[in-house]
Amino acid sequence: MKIKLGTVGHFGLAVREPRKSARWWKSLFDLREEPFSNRDVVGLSSQDVTIVLMRGVPRPKAIEHMSFHLPNLKALRSALATLKRHRVAVEDPGDEIGPEGPGSKNLGLWFRDPDGYRWELSVLARSRR
Repeated sequence: MKIKLGTVGHFGLAVREPRKSARWWKSLFDLREEPFSNRDVVGLSSQDVTIVLMRGVPRPKAIEHMSFHLPNLKALRSALATLKRHRVAVEDPGDEIGPEGPGSKNLGLWFRDPDGYRWELSVLARSRR
């Protein structure tokens, strides 16, 4: 019998300065700080995931990228505007929203956080309304 995976509970990232990274995340995304947070570890949560930022040496090449699904194309366009307003460099300037990959009907955009980790915000083709 195989193990059925559920929703992502949390994932941890090594970052140079957890508090500074947490401020960046909270300035862009609807995340709340977890009570277990301290100087060396900050947990940020939504109803869908918890990101744990731990003091350490960032290793952005260890994970090619992480993707978060947004509900529709309007939300993706709004996210792009927010990233630009906060001067976050988005990949493919001028044509920022595009297919997740060759032949994909899903759309996404990509950017990096201050520690160099690569992130994707995407909309599944069935949600593009």
